[in-house]
Amino acid sequence: MCAESGASGVAGSLSARRGPLLLAVLAICCLALAAVELARTTRAGKPARASTTRAVAAPMATGDGASHFVLIMLENRELHEVIGSGSAPYIEELARGQALAESYHAITHPSLPNYIALLAGSTLGISSDCTSCEAHGTNLVDQLEAAHIGWRAYMQGMPSPCYRGAETSRYAKRHDPFMYFRQISADPGRCDRIVPLSRLAGELRNGTLPPFVWITPDLCADGHNCGNSAPNHFLAGLVPTLLAHLGRNGVLAIVWDEGSTNDGCCSHAAGGTVPLILAGRPVRHHYVLRTPADHYSLLATIEQSFGLSRLRGAACPCTPSLSPMFRAGHPPHL
Repeated sequence: MCAESGASGVAGSLSARRGPLLLAVLAICCLALAAVELARTTRAGKPARASTTRAVAAPMATGDGASHFVLIMLENRELHEVIGSGSAPYIEELARGQALAESYHAITHPSLPNYIALLAGSTLGISSDCTSCEAHGTNLVDQLEAAHIGWRAYMQGMPSPCYRGAETSRYAKRHDPFMYFRQISADPGRCDRIVPLSRLAGELRNGTLPPFVWITPDLCADGHNCGNSAPNHFLAGLVPTLLAHLGRNGVLAIVWDEGSTNDGCCSHAAGGTVPLILAGRPVRHHYVLRTPADHYSLLATIEQSFGLSRLRGAACPCTPSLSPMFRAGHPPHL
């Protein structure tokens, strides 16, 4: 290779009586050309030969190598009833260590319209905890499926996938917004993705957790029928495992549906000041967002994470961004 690339010209210009010098020049030429070739092939992603140094990849915190956005929906607390109350030590510890929005607002009262708003960017005319009503309009599931992004909703206490009853034991349809959209509930493939929470452990273990996950605890664990100790215990048992499976860019959002006041912000929201906690590697740790935000801000963050357009209230210029809660100043693209 050296002779073909110019070493023979150098040799021809030297006297045969200067053999040692010729050998030295040839050696230098070969070394220089080898270095150029190594650099070229390395840049192309094809090292000239195997390195003796073992490359160690950064560890992923998920079995399937992907990143996930997980939303957990809790019930009926104003911010001060949780944060600083002393009755939810694990939740408070999580809020201190991760990112807390302390001026975050629910949209309205009662519960169901807030669940619909988080899925569709609007209450879609629903103003009660009705169980026979329907929500009509494009929702986050439509967006995810159009973009070929997987999703699943885990409902604690649900007796079987796609259960259609209004309430059984501690499961309540009014806390399951997916079942109100006919394009979900009437589609067997979609409806089968609304499953009992008991399936979550196996899917975490098998690495089959989809990119977007919604979790609704039962009527006690979400705080609706029980005190703060119930959601505190629920989250303390689940969140550490979820955090270990979120992936490098994964995000966990824990939010309450409504408060007990009519405090509001941002043109649309008047359902009380409720806690929102964001957790995961991309989140600014030990951070408190003090500027106003609402449920549409959270929906917009989910949509932005998956590269989706924004629905209704999430698209309004009046809806503040949660981007300051992330290290990079915006949520990571999943």
